Amino acid sequence: MELTSKTHTFDTTELRQTGVIAYLRRRSVYDWIFLAFIAAGDAYVLNRFGSQMSYYVKLIFLGATTTLLLLGWGWTALKNLALVVAAVSLFGIWLYQGPGGVPVLARGEQNFFLKYMLSSQTAIVWMAFLFFLSTATYWVGMFTGDAGGARDANGWQSNFAQTFASRLAWVGVTMALIGTMMRWYESYLVGADVGHIPLSNLYEVFVLFSWLTTTLYLYFEQRYRTRSMGAFAMLVVSAAVGFLLWYSMVRDAYAIQPLVPALQSWWMKLHVPANFVGYGSFAIAAMIGFAYLVKAHAEQTVWWKLAPLWLIGFVMFFEPLVFRQGGVSEYWGVFAGISALAVAGILRGRRRIAAHLPGLEVMDDVMYKSIAIGFTFFTIATILGALWAAQAWGGYWSWDPKETWALIVWLNYAAWLHMRLMKGLRGQVAAWWALTGLLVTTFAFLGVNMFLSGLHSYGKL
Repeated sequence: MELTSKTHTFDTTELRQTGVIAYLRRRSVYDWIFLAFIAAGDAYVLNRFGSQMSYYVKLIFLGATTTLLLLGWGWTALKNLALVVAAVSLFGIWLYQGPGGVPVLARGEQNFFLKYMLSSQTAIVWMAFLFFLSTATYWVGMFTGDAGGARDANGWQSNFAQTFASRLAWVGVTMALIGTMMRWYESYLVGADVGHIPLSNLYEVFVLFSWLTTTLYLYFEQRYRTRSMGAFAMLVVSAAVGFLLWYSMVRDAYAIQPLVPALQSWWMKLHVPANFVGYGSFAIAAMIGFAYLVKAHAEQTVWWKLAPLWLIGFVMFFEPLVFRQGGVSEYWGVFAGISALAVAGILRGRRRIAAHLPGLEVMDDVMYKSIAIGFTFFTIATILGALWAAQAWGGYWSWDPKETWALIVWLNYAAWLHMRLMKGLRGQVAAWWALTGLLVTTFAFLGVNMFLSGLHSYGKL
């Protein structure tokens, strides 16, 4: 028995070693070039700034670049994205250099490329424009080209407008990341004690949510080789961008501010990104649930059976419920009107839209996988948040409103996954639940900041 056990252990180890070798042998020349770039970047950063980085920050940095390497090895588009963002960001940093190689923040208003393309604020405005344009183009694709779900020679279910919309989404993600990198650099130009990774306020995290959600959707688009779901997924991104623009106008939120004391921690670099992978994944699941319901009700002719779908407008566009003193602003009045027209148009054209959407089983699978990814990262973020709270406030859990609503979100999706795995939850019930989950998640993300107060009040609207 012992000999058999040892033999089994040896065989398993050998098999694992063989698998690693086979994996490395499958890497292309481009993969190894990507590795060389990341290794060179790591070496430069650690050599130049290592003395200013704590042990934990170094671990986070190396963990992030290693994760980027592995993701890039599995997804060529991500390699392209990382290299383009790195090259353009370095070019932008170089443009900030003044006489004698001393960086000057004022060059952001003096240099043509910085002023109109690459400074953080300008790049983020480009992101907003491209995401709006991508959303509109995806919808053009829903009403043009052949319907019926036919796939081309490469297995893609798409048409010219949808392909172009996908390219616009990728460029929007690129500009968002360039804007993020430039904002990070600009924060140090404002002051050495001001510099921080841009994850600290609603403006910065809405940028994070917008590009991260789009990237997650583009992964599913590549995975299932269908672009028609982008018309729905990008709606929630456009809603987030709409909020971002409003917030920038009324609060001058784009201004770089020092970190509040509670956020001056390396925990922020872990907790916030993990949280927003969860938020983005849940948002995608909700929008695919919306698409599922539209397709499921495509042939419905009894008007009152379609009435519940009107509620989708309030779920997707929660932001128009933002009230200011004196009533709803003109901006949100227009936004709410556009939202109502969008929902009405979708319901009116549901047959045409349904003909372009992939099968119900595909959308059901996307919902499941998106919620599974989101739940995993949201769980990690909640644990990290508890550890951070213990360090900052002396306790792992204090039933702060933000913490309480985070728990509600977690329980909601835990129940969804439990019903899926244990009871075979499928179909319209799963779609409605995923869609309702967006309302719960949005309140946890925004509503708590708007209507409640607590230890997380530094994120208040």
